[in-house]
Amino acid sequence: METIVHQTQQAGWLAPAAYVSQAATAVSCGALFTLHLASPEFPASWRMVSEYANGQHKWLLTVVFIAWALSSFALIAALWPLRATTLGMIGLIFLFLGGIGQTMGALFDINHKLHGPAAMIGIPSLCIAAVLISLALARRPDIAAPPLWAAHLPWLTFAVMIGTFALFFSALKTVGVDMSGQSGPLKELPTGVSGYVGWANRALFAASYLWALLTSVAVIRSTPG
Repeated sequence: METIVHQTQQAGWLAPAAYVSQAATAVSCGALFTLHLASPEFPASWRMVSEYANGQHKWLLTVVFIAWALSSFALIAALWPLRATTLGMIGLIFLFLGGIGQTMGALFDINHKLHGPAAMIGIPSLCIAAVLISLALARRPDIAAPPLWAAHLPWLTFAVMIGTFALFFSALKTVGVDMSGQSGPLKELPTGVSGYVGWANRALFAASYLWALLTSVAVIRSTPG
C-alpha cells in the first residue's frame, strides 16, 4: 500500500486531463442532442445513432464520436496512477481500446465495412473498462472512487440494446421483413412493429457519459489545490 501511495505522489492524478475529459464528454453529448433536433427524420425510438450519418448533418455525428474518443483518451491520462496495479493497468488498456473504437466510429460511418468492427471493439471495451477502473479506484486510499452502480450502467444498457435488437428483428421477421435481404437500413417502420432499440442505443451513450463525468470528478476532487 505504501508503494502505491508513493507512486501516486510522484505521478499524481492529472486534474487538467480530467477537465478535458469533462469538456469532451459535454461536447459529445451536446452534439448528439443537437442531432436529435436537427434530424427529426430519424426517429430516436428505433433508429441507431450511427444512422445520422445518412442525414444532412453527418459532421455532427463525427463530432459525437471524436469528442467521445477524446474523453476516453483524456481520462486515461487523468487516471494514469492506476497503472501501478494490474487491475488498474488492464482497465486503462480497455479504456484505450474503447477510445480506438470510438475513433473508428468517427472515421468509418455506418456505410463502411469497418463500422461494425468499430462498435465491437469500442463498446465492450468501454463496458469492461468502466467496471475494472472503478474497482481499481475503490481499492485506493488516495481517491474517492465514483459509485460502482455508474460503472455497471454501460454494460447493462449494452445488454438491453442487444435484447431490444433481438426483439426488433424478431418482430420484423413476423411481419415478413427479412433484414438479411435488405441492401440498407429500413426507410420506415413496418406496420405492427414497435422498435425500442434506438432508445437503448442512446441509453448506452448516456451511461458512458455519466460514468466518464463521475470518474473525472473523482480525479478532480482528489487533486490537491
